[in-house]
Amino acid sequence: MDINGIAAVVTGGASGLGNETAKMLAAGGAKVAIFDLNEEVGTRAAAEIGGAFFKVNVSDEASASAAFEAAQAAHGVAQVLVNCAGVAPAIRIVAKDGTRHSLDAYRKAVEVNLIGTFNMISQFAEGLIAAKIEGEEAGIVVNTASVAAYDGQIGQAAYASSKGGVVGLTLPAARDLAQHRIRVMTIAPGIFLTPMLMGLPQAAQDSLGTQVPHPSRLGRPSEYAQLVGSIIANPMLNGEVIRLDGAIRMAPR
Repeated sequence: MDINGIAAVVTGGASGLGNETAKMLAAGGAKVAIFDLNEEVGTRAAAEIGGAFFKVNVSDEASASAAFEAAQAAHGVAQVLVNCAGVAPAIRIVAKDGTRHSLDAYRKAVEVNLIGTFNMISQFAEGLIAAKIEGEEAGIVVNTASVAAYDGQIGQAAYASSKGGVVGLTLPAARDLAQHRIRVMTIAPGIFLTPMLMGLPQAAQDSLGTQVPHPSRLGRPSEYAQLVGSIIANPMLNGEVIRLDGAIRMAPR
């Protein structure tokens, strides 16, 4: 798919992987809508790429519906959806002091990471199908899972299971939407230099990077965006999860 001139939506596009993806799409000529909760940062990020910002809670049906409607009015029907919005709680099921994992914290991870992804896919597809786009393919969805879906570490019960759900969603979503010529792919990043990791001391960042076999460093958000671009460009990529991790396999901690 040629992204020049088409409308695209990036959730979590205010920062990190989503922001680099939004920049990549805009550089290719796409009309980009950033869906995020951080209004101040998101508005600035959208202005920098000539896009539009919409404050969205991805796990809320009404919030997402209103944002898609507004984005379509501004840019036309979206043909690309990249789901980067997510949360990453670090909580043991039972802590060393005996404190039990909050059910609300677990529920929030599932609601944002998994239900939010499904909500965005279904609403994106509904609008795209109604638009009756012609050609071999109408659109594409790229989701974000994590290597934690396969190698969940201590304290990642909520995060890993929510991302495992995204992995499990990928193939049936691709099969459901195939008749409408909409592809669905997922990227499972390893350890990337996101805003959360950038807040760590350089020594800690370097230590994490040495755990990656090759290249032995943290992944760059631009490398995630590069893979999104490659997936969009290749019409035979569908229904699959790609690990983007430098061959890392996460240890228990």
